[in-house]
Amino acid sequence: MARYCDRATSRFTGEIQVCPRKTATSAVWLCFYLLFPSAAQAGLYTTSDQIILLTSENVESVLVNSSVAMVVEFYASWCGHCIAFSPVYKSLARDIREWKPAVDLAAIDCAIEQNRGVCISYSIRGYPSIMLFPAYSKADSKGHSFKAFPRDVQGLRHMIIDELEANKEPWPPACPPLEPTIQAEIDSFFETNNVQHLAMIFEEVKSYIGREVTLDLLQFENIAVRRVLNTEEGLVTKLGVTEFPSCYLYYPGGNFTRLRVNIEARSFYSYALQRLPGVVRSGKPPPVTIDVLTNNTQEPWRPFNKSGVYMADLESTLHYSLRVEVAAYPVIKGKALISLKKYVAVLAKYFPGRPIVMNLLKSANSWVQNQTGDEISYEAFKEILDNSAQSPDAALPVGVRWVGCQGSQPHLRRYPCGVWTLFHVLTVQANNIKEVLSAMRNYVHIFFGCRPCAEHFENMAREIVTEVKTLSSAALWLWSRHNRVNNRLAGALSEDPNFPKIQWPSPEMCPACHTVKENGDHKWNQQQVLNFLLSHFSSSSILTDYLEDENNILEKQREKHASQRLVLEAPKRVERNPREALDSMMHLLPSQPTVQEEEEEVEEPQGEALTDEEEEGGEGAALDEMDGKTSEPITWAKPKLELNRSRWQARKKPSIVGMRMREVQEDIVDLDLFLNQHYKAKALQAAATNRVMQRTLQRKEEQEPRPVFSLGTELDTGLGMVGLQPVEADFEQNMGEQRKRLQKRELTGQYFDKESNHGGRLMLVLSIGFSKLDISLCVALYFLSCMCLLAMYLFFKNHLRLRRAKVALP
Repeated sequence: MARYCDRATSRFTGEIQVCPRKTATSAVWLCFYLLFPSAAQAGLYTTSDQIILLTSENVESVLVNSSVAMVVEFYASWCGHCIAFSPVYKSLARDIREWKPAVDLAAIDCAIEQNRGVCISYSIRGYPSIMLFPAYSKADSKGHSFKAFPRDVQGLRHMIIDELEANKEPWPPACPPLEPTIQAEIDSFFETNNVQHLAMIFEEVKSYIGREVTLDLLQFENIAVRRVLNTEEGLVTKLGVTEFPSCYLYYPGGNFTRLRVNIEARSFYSYALQRLPGVVRSGKPPPVTIDVLTNNTQEPWRPFNKSGVYMADLESTLHYSLRVEVAAYPVIKGKALISLKKYVAVLAKYFPGRPIVMNLLKSANSWVQNQTGDEISYEAFKEILDNSAQSPDAALPVGVRWVGCQGSQPHLRRYPCGVWTLFHVLTVQANNIKEVLSAMRNYVHIFFGCRPCAEHFENMAREIVTEVKTLSSAALWLWSRHNRVNNRLAGALSEDPNFPKIQWPSPEMCPACHTVKENGDHKWNQQQVLNFLLSHFSSSSILTDYLEDENNILEKQREKHASQRLVLEAPKRVERNPREALDSMMHLLPSQPTVQEEEEEVEEPQGEALTDEEEEGGEGAALDEMDGKTSEPITWAKPKLELNRSRWQARKKPSIVGMRMREVQEDIVDLDLFLNQHYKAKALQAAATNRVMQRTLQRKEEQEPRPVFSLGTELDTGLGMVGLQPVEADFEQNMGEQRKRLQKRELTGQYFDKESNHGGRLMLVLSIGFSKLDISLCVALYFLSCMCLLAMYLFFKNHLRLRRAKVALP
């Protein structure tokens, strides 16, 4: 895992011991192994320690005929001195990590029965033992034993250099020359070497700084390092060197300049030289310029302050962890459920987020903690994250927006950087360190997608029990382990050339954090580092640049829920029982005026005529909706001018013997029209009628084409409204024919055209005051009475015939 801090620091090799390692009692270790069974494993080293683990199967392939000089520790896992020496050997592996093309470290556990034969073959009789196998060693080589080797990193480092110089043949092909240079070589150096920079380190004879820096720059191109002793008077006089050690940069033509560093020491030289212009790691592409990043069309580059922490990165990390990584578990149960509860609880307590994000995290934490079952579904948890209940002012932004964690390529940095940043922020904000560290450890162990990364983190997290006691020690522990990961991944394919994985904070960011020991090795000032961490990751220092506006987030959330609700309700609307539609039709308003009545309204007196504006405010509103004049919901309330229209219609209707003509009502459902009348057919009839009225008023003038709307199948049961939806233009003709059929069916049995014949007029007079149902009942009763009379006639006729037959008998 990497984070944005990698971009601003050097790879200092000083090992930081947050707390002194204390010998634990057997009872404490037993409890620890019972609580964390994965921690109990054979051997003192793991693959995350950057040490090759030898076995009887791979020892020959690693040690025999290798192009790299191998330093091997033979140990027994039960040996107390081996256990005490293991942290030093791990530190040595991190310290000389850049030397790997020339020197590498390995270890083998002789306590394992399968490895005993290997240890015996190399005459190992005591533990720990260290041996160096030169490059291209033969199968029968026994190596060179380190007699009475030192128990500190610097002493071991110097011993390795001495062994390399003692074994000049065969020399590791990747190892540069370590002997001192002379003026003649420097004068002709650029004629035989194609490099951009030549660094000369002036030092005394017994100093190892020049050789160490030479090996530190072994994996970098466009730079060469040479050691110059203070006895080389020609170069010392030419460059005017007065301090030893000191570093000078030499260029073609005899130009030179002194390398400015805070402290004249190995780690400061290595850091400064690795960041010279044009110096890149071997096999890695050069850094991408800002112009190229800005012009990248895949994703816009967001300029940012490299020494800042961005809330956009933290929110993006929350989105990815909760919506992507946790989503890999459709059913969350067991240890995963416990881990999720701890993680969400820590976020709700200590995450320094915006109010809407904190409201969402608190809501999610309350829901998760209240789950008493053995498992939960991720879909249920996702509904809480998406705020499906629509809690006010609560939302977690969807998607990622990397700023401080963005990489020069889409696959570099980003989420791993965000995880480290989030963990650092939580450790600084927390007041219960065990709660935070436990939550981080469990989350990475269960949910983090990179399983090797999770394993490496777990290997480091085993030290929490013994090394972390206070809040300050927790922040320092996470910082030092993060630097350890950066050291391990330096030069890997996942390293961004624009943001190399180097120790942090850099001398530029925190000069007071760096110092040196008496022997010249780099040393961290832990108190200054702690002060820097508390300031850098405090809530007041988090930058809010590039954050999405809260109102936009809430609006997107509402729109998303509205669209999801429509999708879910659509099948239910389609499956509604037709009976519900028929029942809803019983509550409609009275039918709208017919075409003939509206034609008569055109001829009403000027004083009572309806203006265009009044029609738009009254029944004409439905037509306006059909013509696309407004997008507001349809209002089905009866307008005020409806009273004037009703009075005018009342005067135009005929009457017999003072009895007013009854309003025509539709009492029988025409099944032929059911498809058209489905879900409030009256609305379609009113719209069609008004459209006919509009055409009549325009006296058959050519009309402009208008958008056509169809009656949607969606029915809002709460408002009783039918949605009008636009249809294709080529469907207008069919709709017009459908409206004509509707008008003809409505006019049947009610009114006839003015040019109808006299017979039609007589039927019109006879049908005054009677509905279609009344006429139908009359016809039915007439038919039944006729049938009854016929039956009675046949009955009596047959009965009389029988009586006459009996009288005729003698």
